[in-house]
Amino acid sequence: MDHTRVKKLSAAGLLTAVAVVGSLFSFPVLGSQCAPVQHMVNIICAVCLGPWYGVGVAFAASLIRNLLSLGTPMAFPGSMLGALLCGLVYAKFPRLLPTCLAEVFGTAVLGGLCAYPVAILVVGKDPAAIAFYAYIVPFLISTAAGAILAGAALGVLDRAGVLRTWQLRRPQEG
Repeated sequence: MDHTRVKKLSAAGLLTAVAVVGSLFSFPVLGSQCAPVQHMVNIICAVCLGPWYGVGVAFAASLIRNLLSLGTPMAFPGSMLGALLCGLVYAKFPRLLPTCLAEVFGTAVLGGLCAYPVAILVVGKDPAAIAFYAYIVPFLISTAAGAILAGAALGVLDRAGVLRTWQLRRPQEG
């Protein structure tokens, strides 16, 4: 295993732990657990590791959070779609603002819509009791807060010249 892959796996493990521990700082909004740290981690993964590591970190963090009863099954579609979309956007357009907006859209809109069947099939919610778009607003609140945190942190690191040394992938690698 080459040195870069070991560094990427180590960083992914660390970011997974940050997302899980960060879920302790969650709050309920309209029937969903909102954990903004997960979305901050998604954006950091997009910038430093790439889209596929971001999806892996989002899946691992969601799984661990659910196993520890720190999250709900709706964490899977929201975090994974947000991580994938922001990772792909950063690979194509290596700028922070479009990456943060992609995380918000991927999590809130795409993840929020995909959470509806998860709520019905996995959680057992009554389809007549919730609208198909019910999770968009709570996911939006969580992901917007996480995007602001990530944007501020990565912006400061970029201006300080530190971010470039943290990037274990370059935008053209995808």
